[in-house]
Amino acid sequence: MIKQFNYKQFGNIDLAEYNNSAKSINIIDDHIKINFIPQKFGLKIDFQAFNFERDALLFVNPKVVVQPLDKSLEGAELIHFNRDFYCIEIHDQEVACDGILYNNVFEVPFIELNDDQSKDIQKIISDIKSEMITHDANTEEMLRILLKLIILKSTRIWKTKHQLADNDQHMAVQFLRKFSQLVEQHYKTHHTVADYAEMLFVTPKNLSKKINLLSKNTPNDIIKERIILESKRLLAHTTLTVKEIAYSLNYEDDAYFVRFFTKNTGVSPISFRKQF
Repeated sequence: MIKQFNYKQFGNIDLAEYNNSAKSINIIDDHIKINFIPQKFGLKIDFQAFNFERDALLFVNPKVVVQPLDKSLEGAELIHFNRDFYCIEIHDQEVACDGILYNNVFEVPFIELNDDQSKDIQKIISDIKSEMITHDANTEEMLRILLKLIILKSTRIWKTKHQLADNDQHMAVQFLRKFSQLVEQHYKTHHTVADYAEMLFVTPKNLSKKINLLSKNTPNDIIKERIILESKRLLAHTTLTVKEIAYSLNYEDDAYFVRFFTKNTGVSPISFRKQF
């Protein structure tokens, strides 16, 4: 399931096997993941359900909880790797493991594929499977090249979908990516639009204007939604008290946090936790 090159790890597994094996889940829980999802397939990503009308690729960070909604997982594939195996942080920024397909606070990071794109991606996955049973000095680099090829092609599809494929739109994409990264890095400690505007060296009004060109949500909505998502994860998947969760998200007044959560979700933190 996993090839290891010193500290670098890479793996490919049938999603049905992954879903039915607690051991597998524990081993790769901290890995970055790419899921190939067949059409008509349902998934719950964190707390939101999706049904894919076309074949799709889903890009998943370690903290994201993915649960299949279908009993049959035939054709679904999972590619997973750690940051040591693939994470280009200086060069090729758009296709890094923290590129626009990951740490995307604007939307759930998936792309739907047309028939030709799906065949193309499935061919690369097939090549990955062949490489997984190969043992020579070039295996690691071949796997990295194939992985990067998927990310490159997917980034191109994402940009075309969002009408950001032209070179003239490069700065807009980079701004989008930078804001996404900052929210992902600082949502626990920075809760206001002014905080992020300062980090991006723009005014709050200018920040809102730039984001509104790329997203239906305002910067304030995006920041709040990221805090709420983390709150839900901690409520559903940990035993931390509401007070401890509030403190971990930089809310010293847990009563204020309860009001914030209730206003934005329609239920209190305790009521939400009872669902799980």
